[in-house]
Amino acid sequence: MKRAALVAPVRTAVGRFGGALRDVPAESLAATVVKETVRRSGIDPSRIDDVAMGQSYANSEAPCIGRWAALEAGLPISVAGFQTDRRCGTGLQAIVTAAMMVQTGAADVVLAGGVESMSGIEHYTTGARWGTKSGGLQLFDRLDRGRERSQPEWRFGRISGMIETAENVATRCGITREESDAFAVESHRKATLARESGRFDAEIVAVELTDRKGNVTQFRADEGIRPDTSLETLARLRAVAEGGVVTAGNASQQNDAAAAMLVVAEDRLDELGLEPIGFLDSWAAAGCEPALMGLGPVAAVSKLFARTGAGFADFDLVELNEAFACQVLGVVKEWGFEDLDRLNVNGSGISLGHPVGATGARMATTALHELGRRGGGKALLTMCIGGGQGMAAVVESA
Repeated sequence: MKRAALVAPVRTAVGRFGGALRDVPAESLAATVVKETVRRSGIDPSRIDDVAMGQSYANSEAPCIGRWAALEAGLPISVAGFQTDRRCGTGLQAIVTAAMMVQTGAADVVLAGGVESMSGIEHYTTGARWGTKSGGLQLFDRLDRGRERSQPEWRFGRISGMIETAENVATRCGITREESDAFAVESHRKATLARESGRFDAEIVAVELTDRKGNVTQFRADEGIRPDTSLETLARLRAVAEGGVVTAGNASQQNDAAAAMLVVAEDRLDELGLEPIGFLDSWAAAGCEPALMGLGPVAAVSKLFARTGAGFADFDLVELNEAFACQVLGVVKEWGFEDLDRLNVNGSGISLGHPVGATGARMATTALHELGRRGGGKALLTMCIGGGQGMAAVVESA
């Protein structure tokens, strides 16, 4: 089977919830990375067969956002597009789906990635179309509602949201508040060092912002990294649940961002004049108990290793999305993985943020650039997924 080559991965900087990217709609963020991937790769846009764009909080402002982003970016009308959703694994799933398309000969070139504008996620009602005989209509916050309804309640009981699942993992795996805070401090330290040393510069494309006076600025630095994070500052934060472990300081952020790359059939690289940065080697997805969704990477990585014969010793980098510090610590404890020097070397969800639909593509982009800086190697990418799933994939430097 053909190998799936990865070309010109880019991302926007990650914006804070309600921050610099608050008024930039998801379709504009997606179009920004689509245009930059095309520009950097030098590909003739007419040779792109499809655009696979992940988005977890989709709506009808930009339906089928892969197609919308292609049109917004000025790609030829002949370029098709579609949308994927696997919650926290969405951006990675878009890349995987694109890889399967080129490996099977269904396409030669697919532009794949993910986007999320969590600042722009709307409130909605399910009762307005047919009206009500009396009383008011309830508005749901799509952010909260998506977390509350991530599994059928009749089967699994009520789960209030992802924080509850994280606390379940902390209890099961014996993870303390102090351990969680220490992990969060380290995440911000790594991300601060990466940003200040310029490690992210090559992968980030600027987003142009125009203020009310018409002044244009460029947003190009991850907004959620807090260099002053310390054990002392985190210790002052109140746990979300009474007596719990999770706080606003040791959990992932809500964010706005986009990331994309070309996924190309290896035998078409020379013809198209494309230089790959790496390849997608393998992947797996697996289910787990929704109440313990944070342990999804344990099941996914186990499935991937069983399928490929790989083990942790085969990887130079391990990228495990930081949904919650206690969740990451629970996963590595279940894995028996002790070499934390290879884990999230440039930070992750706690420091860089977790723009849900974009996160998997952001992780792949950052890992590929980091492998290139190190002269090659392999990275394991994995994340937990709301509703009780995990996803894992292997990328290798070209």
